[in-house]
Amino acid sequence: MQQKELPLSKEITYAAGMMGWSIMTNIIIVMLPYFYLPPNNSGLTPLVPQLIVFGAFNILSIIAASGRLFDAFYDPFIASLSDGSKNPKGRRIPIMRYAIIPAAIFCALIFHPLVKAESTTNAWWLTLMLIGFFMSVTTYIIPYNALLAELAHTTEQKIKLSTFQQVGFVMGMILSAMTNNFADLIQNTFHIHQRMEALQYTIIGLSIFSGLVMILPVITINEKEYSNGKPTHIALIPAIKNTFRNSNFKYYLISDFAYYTALSIISSGLLYFVSVLLKLPESDGGKYMGLMVVLSLLFYPFINSGAKHYGRKALVLAAFAVLSLIFVTIYFLGHLPFSPVMQIYILVVCASFPLAALGILPNAILADIAQKDTRETGENHEGMFFAVKYLFVKLGQTLGIALFAMLTIYGKDPGHDFGLRLNGVVGFVLCVLALLFFSRFKEDK
Repeated sequence: MQQKELPLSKEITYAAGMMGWSIMTNIIIVMLPYFYLPPNNSGLTPLVPQLIVFGAFNILSIIAASGRLFDAFYDPFIASLSDGSKNPKGRRIPIMRYAIIPAAIFCALIFHPLVKAESTTNAWWLTLMLIGFFMSVTTYIIPYNALLAELAHTTEQKIKLSTFQQVGFVMGMILSAMTNNFADLIQNTFHIHQRMEALQYTIIGLSIFSGLVMILPVITINEKEYSNGKPTHIALIPAIKNTFRNSNFKYYLISDFAYYTALSIISSGLLYFVSVLLKLPESDGGKYMGLMVVLSLLFYPFINSGAKHYGRKALVLAAFAVLSLIFVTIYFLGHLPFSPVMQIYILVVCASFPLAALGILPNAILADIAQKDTRETGENHEGMFFAVKYLFVKLGQTLGIALFAMLTIYGKDPGHDFGLRLNGVVGFVLCVLALLFFSRFKEDK
């Protein structure tokens, strides 16, 4: 039976779900290092000790990585559960609904340490809360993204829905990057003296808002009306192995992992790059992030038309090339022969194209990989492809936070900032690796 095409109103509510979990995950990426290991000009108190383990890793990098270890087991479990679900209301949405409230609660609790000073107690608390958050948000993200391949029935529809999805994601990035701006507003309006307290109120509010918009696709989309996905009969381990037998998927996965690691480094370092390297107000970070997203929206029509004329692979490779040059620029921030404001504007303008291309195209490409595999094998396990992808996305995001936190050992304060600049070198290497691996991807003509 031919499934109905998703109407515009439901494409928007589907994208709203993306915005919700994007806000929460980007709050973790942007604010976690800054909140727990702030620079000395931030008005915040360090909350975990700068303990060095094995001569290279600090405690925050280990905490960030440990929370993801559970995902290594949990992501495929949720994917298998979703792919094999026989729920009469659908395979995806009934699972998503159970994740929303726990994800919002854990997101807020991450920024409520038990001790308001440097303490190993906070390290243990943070580890437990991160595990709870990652497991909760995974329960939403895996079935949510698997829906893309089922709600969009042609390549054009996939790119269109992926574009709406990316708008939701970047809106989440903007709101998370404006956490300090909202905290300024709360602090001035309600005369709150402690910066930590203002940030906590802000993150509680953003977590509640995220949960509300994540509900929208759950209550507005009748999965059975628009999807013809059927329960898979492959057991968990064979299903995982099947995804890795797909050579195209492996090249896609490695490049995607490198990209999200690099993106996480930029997001984790944004407030430091602005306030330490350029010596601009930290609240400007949200403003520049917002400008970057608005400029990236201007590229969306070109990305959609360019994918038809030049192919998606060519645009993705061009985006990786531009992003690698942006990381080179980060190394020299504050030393370039332009004003600090001009330097950040150059970065923002240049970053808008890769943000658009690498936001829209990869999910549409993966949806095609998953559906082609379904046609060839006769088994519907799109969820497993997206589970493996998002496991590597989250591992990449975690590695990015961990690398950034680790490099702060070599300097994160005004006048002692070499660790921040090293992030530019690491990001450059990651983007070049992503470009090289994706160049081996074979695009269907």
